[in-house]
Amino acid sequence: MAWTVLGWTMGTGARLSPLCVPGTWTGETCIPSSRRPWWRSPALSCVWPSTPCSPPTSQVVWLPEPGHSHRFQVLSVATDGKVLLWQGIGAGQLQLTEGFALVMQQLPRSTKLKKHPRGETEVGATAVAFSSFDPRLFILGTEGGFPLKCSLAAGEAALTRMPSSVPLRAPAQFTFSPHGGPIYSVSCSPFHRNLFLSAGTDGHVHLYSMLQAPPLTSLQLSLKYLFAVRWSPVRPLVFAAASGKGDVQLFDLQKSSQKPTVLIKQTQDESPVYCLEFNSQQTQLLAAGDAQGTVKVWQLSTEFTEQGPREAEDLDCLAAEVAT
Repeated sequence: MAWTVLGWTMGTGARLSPLCVPGTWTGETCIPSSRRPWWRSPALSCVWPSTPCSPPTSQVVWLPEPGHSHRFQVLSVATDGKVLLWQGIGAGQLQLTEGFALVMQQLPRSTKLKKHPRGETEVGATAVAFSSFDPRLFILGTEGGFPLKCSLAAGEAALTRMPSSVPLRAPAQFTFSPHGGPIYSVSCSPFHRNLFLSAGTDGHVHLYSMLQAPPLTSLQLSLKYLFAVRWSPVRPLVFAAASGKGDVQLFDLQKSSQKPTVLIKQTQDESPVYCLEFNSQQTQLLAAGDAQGTVKVWQLSTEFTEQGPREAEDLDCLAAEVAT
């Protein structure tokens, strides 16, 4: 069984229990049995039975359950356009509680895409990121290359015949100008409610404002795919990107809006770097995983961990420019 994505949470209280939720190439969302130690072969409980045509799960994320700070939900996105919300029901099981579906005919009119034949056309979801300021607001990356602003509070029924055990709603509220290919990663700014980044197969990172469709800026970082992009949790103008050429690039927009401040060579044979994450607790650490099956943890200098003077104000000015 090949995993496509992994999501992690930590238990609370005196005993900390790391829990991993993988998505699979067959479209299943699974959790390991709580009765078996994590270091053994996991006894997986598959809670969304697949069919021979089930699409891959693109990403899973943990979300705090509303009103319960120590309980979590799991949200999964897939290339059939489904966005599914799962609730833990004990004994190592998840239950599907809410569902959303992306259908071309229901996308906001700001979408400027090629015309499709009449009838239902699903929009594949490839990446997701939630706003740090509104727990209902999230950005979806798509196979078509355009980011979508979406909401968990959406009430409109999705016009789709896709099978589902719960009613499916249409979450999209706004469509942004597209990349030149599918999007592999999106990341919302932890310092500004309107800014987010996206990266994809065209080798570009786009910086968007949620208030208008065109990006503020577009940076070509690689001639190959970009697989991940992440905002720094402590520096408002710093982000990192992982490329198909085996490197991790660190950008400081206060120094340059076009060139990376630091380029880290993760793999010597230029095999791709698929994922990366800043550590929000130990802010000097950045982890990156590559095609060789290796996760490397890099220690960042204080240049990337200490906020500079007027950095937050500079970010506000950047957001104000894009909104004009």
